Amino acid sequence: PPPPAPAPPEPKVNLSKISLKKSGESHKIDLTKNRRRIHVNLNWDQRRGLFSRGIDLDLACMYRLKNGKKGVIQALGNAFGSATSEPFILLDQDDRSGNSVGGENMYFKRPEQIEFAVVFAYIYDGVPNWRSTDAAVLLQQQGAPDIEIRIDNPNSQERFCVLASLSGSSGHLEVKREDRFFSGHRQVDDYYHFGFRWVAGHK
Repeated sequence: PPPPAPAPPEPKVNLSKISLKKSGESHKIDLTKNRRRIHVNLNWDQRRGLFSRGIDLDLACMYRLKNGKKGVIQALGNAFGSATSEPFILLDQDDRSGNSVGGENMYFKRPEQIEFAVVFAYIYDGVPNWRSTDAAVLLQQQGAPDIEIRIDNPNSQERFCVLASLSGSSGHLEVKREDRFFSGHRQVDDYYHFGFRWVAGHK
């Protein structure tokens, strides 16, 4: 008898990086395929450019969960979050120099619980010159391409840059490049309607 036909090859996962280059571009993450974990990395180069010297660039997010709870994850005020209890979002460190090889990292351990969140970076200290930092945010997920957003708008002198919004739906999380610049926390909050009460803080 003729030999059995070979089994069809398994489909290959395309792990090439996805770059969201224009404001409004988006990519939908299938949470049923990525083990429901997302790793957000902020990396920047303290050594590049005269105006980047002395800059302290921080990664942060504002979130609202599907159960209605909301908050802010950031180094300011030691609001580093938690990986084992709500909101299941954890910021690992405050890299004040830009010299850390791993940068700053935020872990979304249960992204299926997110209704809406914005991921932003802000210049806590130093002259606001985004291009000179060569900063980039990478959203990493297992078994699917990384999503990259670079901070490359040379015209803004504001200290806050909202990089991406995360919108949750059944089984999916839509990542959209925002590329919006603001002068402070309150202005970010006002634009995205979280409704926080703000007080002065420090690190």
